[in-house]
Amino acid sequence: MTDIMVWIWLGVMALAVFVEMSTMALVSVWCAVGALVCVFAAYLGASLQAQILLFVGVSILTAAVVRPLAKKYADPHKVPTNADRLVGMEGRVTETINNDYPTGAVYIDGKTWTARSVDGAVIPKGEMVEIERMEGIKLIVRAKAAVPAA
Repeated sequence: MTDIMVWIWLGVMALAVFVEMSTMALVSVWCAVGALVCVFAAYLGASLQAQILLFVGVSILTAAVVRPLAKKYADPHKVPTNADRLVGMEGRVTETINNDYPTGAVYIDGKTWTARSVDGAVIPKGEMVEIERMEGIKLIVRAKAAVPAA
């Protein structure tokens, strides 16, 4: 029975690796790690129940610990740009920002950017705004509070 379980776990591991290589979505590599641990457990004579518990436990533990780190460093959708540095900076509205008529532009750091209001408020030309975030090539901005005269 030991030899059979070693081969079964090797098969599970190979299948998990194949699925991972096919998807590259970090969905089954954790099962491959669990199956590898079970190969050694089966070789050392652990019971079937112990092997299954090890498989489930190691797979979940590996996913819980390693997946957040792997996603952080291997996220294919996040493309860093130097434009991210604009977040938090101030700019001047060069075209009235009105989300209802998709209009608006802000001049900041030597460039004019398409802009939208974060809260839907109309921001007139000439006002100062703070950049909250970027969505594609649009700046999402908030009107700066007027500073009272001293």
